[in-house]
This record gives sequence, structure tokens and C-alpha cells, in this order.
Amino acid sequence: MKTHLSKSARWTKPIAVIALIFGVLTVISGGNVLFGPAQAREMAGNYLPFVVWFNFLAGFAYITAAIGLWMGKGWAVWLAGFIAAATAVIILGFAIAIIRGSAFEMRTVGALAFRFLFWTLIAAAMRPRATAQ
Repeated sequence: MKTHLSKSARWTKPIAVIALIFGVLTVISGGNVLFGPAQAREMAGNYLPFVVWFNFLAGFAYITAAIGLWMGKGWAVWLAGFIAAATAVIILGFAIAIIRGSAFEMRTVGALAFRFLFWTLIAAAMRPRATAQ
């Protein structure tokens, strides 16, 4: 049984575009810190490498989910939920690292919270629209 998003979901394509832009920007920013010039790492401040690696790799999942949403594929909703759950795990690891005394940037707290909320809302908002076909 294939699962597709309902054709009546008028917000699906705008959400997909926003998710695609978010994914591309995430890959670019994470890639810049990981593979770019030393100045990019300096500008990032006190970052935790596992968070940057996660964000960089998750950016490709964001792009995949965006394409799936655009195409009306039900699996994209599940991927959005998986992205949110994986982000929650990273948030937990980030919190543990902070408690253990790792230096961090406050903007990372906000960025992780935003990413979690963004993908949780997509998964929750689009889930009722997924129908079996």
C-alpha cells in the first residue's frame, strides 16, 4: 500500500519550498564550518563538532524530505518525523556536553530548538493529510 499526501493539501508545496531552502542553507553553512576556511570556523565560535556534523548531514535529509513533500509522497512525513526525533537526540547530547562543561554558543541552543520545532511541526501538520492509496 503506497501512502501519498492528499492533493487538497494546499500548503504542501510552499512548505516543501521552505524546507528545501532550509536544507540547502544547512548544507552550505555546515559544510563551510567543516570544510571551509579557518575563518569560517572562527566565526562559528565555540561549536561542538558532533552538532555541526549532524546538521550538515541532516541538511541532505531536509532536502530529501522537501523533494518528497513536493512530490506528495507520504514517506516524506515519516522522514520529517525522523529528522525531528534525530534532532531531539542531538539536543540531548548537546545538553549533556554543556552540563559536562563544554563551551558553546547560545545561538546553537536557539538553532537546535528551531530545527526541532520546524520538523516537528511539518511532521504533525502533514501527518493528518497522509492517506493510503
